[in-house]
Amino acid sequence: MNLDHLNPPQREAVLHGDGPLLVLAGAGSGKTRVLTHRVARLIEEGACRPWEILAVTFTNKAAREMRERTRKLLGDAAEGLWVGTFHATCARILRRHAERVGLTPAFTIYDDDDQRRLIGQILKSLWLSERFQAREILSKIDRGKNAGQGPESLSPGDWVADVVARVWPIYEARLREEDAVDFNDILLRVLDLFEKHPEVAQELDRKFRYVLVDEFQDTNRVQYRLVDHLSSGWKNLAVVGDDDQSIYGWRGAEVGN
Repeated sequence: MNLDHLNPPQREAVLHGDGPLLVLAGAGSGKTRVLTHRVARLIEEGACRPWEILAVTFTNKAAREMRERTRKLLGDAAEGLWVGTFHATCARILRRHAERVGLTPAFTIYDDDDQRRLIGQILKSLWLSERFQAREILSKIDRGKNAGQGPESLSPGDWVADVVARVWPIYEARLREEDAVDFNDILLRVLDLFEKHPEVAQELDRKFRYVLVDEFQDTNRVQYRLVDHLSSGWKNLAVVGDDDQSIYGWRGAEVGN
């Protein structure tokens, strides 16, 4: 592969061998180019097969771009690469092992509207719908799940927190009844799967010889733990990020990761 169009730091990252790699890079500095060329080099040089690479991004658009670029570099040799968002990757894993965490492989994923509808029904059943908005309660639940916490983490005494503490367990029970998960649950159920069934985590850990994560500054605690599970065996984890551009603090992103 010709790397002449890469600058020296980009080339250094692409040619990095085994072991962990941290690339700090600002907007427009060629982060995706570095990741895709690193993937292509690993496959071209026989370091691994395509299905032994996991590349994780934050948006569907970024995942599509990475797939298109690697296919342009590798052609059919890119077939089998795991490239996707955290949620798409975890949903794929969860479909394969759903029964282990109390779901069927055909489980439903609730979007924001589905979640608000369900929370609204619960508030109405508790005679609280005129005093509290479903969006407000859902935001509190969402923040807790992003931190990997449950209803028990709520501090008593705060009126809103007390309502959330009543609603949250009912919300979880209704999701289970309907064989459904929300977006946060996709990650949390996989984390639960890994921790309660370590043989599954070990199987995937052996499978993915190289793990690459884009926009690492935007990972939250749950995502960090997932990446740790998936890369703990080979320890060939490459992350790219910009510590000055974390934009997801509102959903629990920890630039300290």
